[in-house]
Amino acid sequence: MATSMVIGTQWGDEGKGKIVDCLAEAADVVVRSQGGNNAGHTVVVDDKAFALRLLPSGILYDNKSNIIGTGVVIDPKVLLGEIENLKKEGKSADSLQISDRSHVIMPYHIALDEAEEASKGDAKIGTTKNGIGPCYADKINRVGIRVCDLYDIELFKEKLAYNVEFKNKVLRNVYGAEGVDYDQILADYIGYAEVLKSHVTDTNVSVMKAIKEGKKVLFEGAQATMLDLDHGTYPFVTSSHPIAGGASTGAGVGPNYLKNIFGVVKAYATRVGAGPFPTEQLNEVGDNLRNLGHEFGTVTGRPRRCGWLDLVVVSYAANLNSLDYLAITRLDILDSFEELKICVGYELNGKRVEGFPASLKDLEACVPVYEILPGWKTDISGIRTYEELPEAARKYVERIAEVTGVPLGIVSVGPNRAQTINLVEAFK
Repeated sequence: MATSMVIGTQWGDEGKGKIVDCLAEAADVVVRSQGGNNAGHTVVVDDKAFALRLLPSGILYDNKSNIIGTGVVIDPKVLLGEIENLKKEGKSADSLQISDRSHVIMPYHIALDEAEEASKGDAKIGTTKNGIGPCYADKINRVGIRVCDLYDIELFKEKLAYNVEFKNKVLRNVYGAEGVDYDQILADYIGYAEVLKSHVTDTNVSVMKAIKEGKKVLFEGAQATMLDLDHGTYPFVTSSHPIAGGASTGAGVGPNYLKNIFGVVKAYATRVGAGPFPTEQLNEVGDNLRNLGHEFGTVTGRPRRCGWLDLVVVSYAANLNSLDYLAITRLDILDSFEELKICVGYELNGKRVEGFPASLKDLEACVPVYEILPGWKTDISGIRTYEELPEAARKYVERIAEVTGVPLGIVSVGPNRAQTINLVEAFK
């Protein structure tokens, strides 16, 4: 059995797409297990950037199986758009499999997402407005429409009619918004289903078959630990479980099959949207990190909030995900800094905090405890071995490993595949 997993350890945008892309070279199968098209990830191949939202990152290889698992919520219009864009770039989605158990994002989910966020005023949570939350809500409320339902026309009509009638009442009477058109949705989604039909299958069977045949299976996490519905900075979280346990349920495999779990750690911290951010730097440091790192959301285009690396967050993620290795990304963005700060703890009311606070009020009152490390003031983007890294750069990443208790597995010094220093074997 040879499996590996990539999990974000912060608030997303850690560079998971690149790490998955690098590990996918040795994989046979790449599995996406949760989230939806709110999960933008960028992969750079031969200096060309591919912005993916629903498609697994392994899709850019010609010889891999790519699976969208049961835990993913799918907007078929977006998915078909991605597939078409791939074709324009000379890439194929023929290897794609889509779970017949996945839930489908409908136009009323998007309309509700937009209307509810607009109604919150200053209390907005920063949703991408792609209908992700309302779709997961329907799933939990057991009124959702699954991919398999699209191929049972009478059942689909029945479920759609119920949902459209109810959602339109909410849209019009609660939010004062326009309703959605049943006939248009029905026609559109029957069309989407027909185009996607060849890709739809029982992916639970596909994944387990691959594992039992000894194939190398890579599980790709979307979003990140601190956006987990239960364990993140609630309510400023996503609507799914972007942790190792979520990958187990979302891909349809037992937890004992999940090995070689890589936690992706951006060498500094960023966050999109609202919510507590203890190490945020609303100053020149934050501006420099944003500009040097081109920190703007893949999906939303919004500028990301930036700050120093927070190892309280990463240590918390390490425990939640039982990380085997760290994958440090964007280390090169720190090349020009004279000195660097790492948060190694929080103090609340003068006392050191144990764990990660659940209360947002407490979290906002926490004072980061920093260690100061020297910068390296050297361009590291051309370095290809760990030993060649400047001593200060090595000490920086080694301190991350020391504080979190997780060994280094990968160090990334740039966006391209070649700009990657591999320290361990991903599949073993």
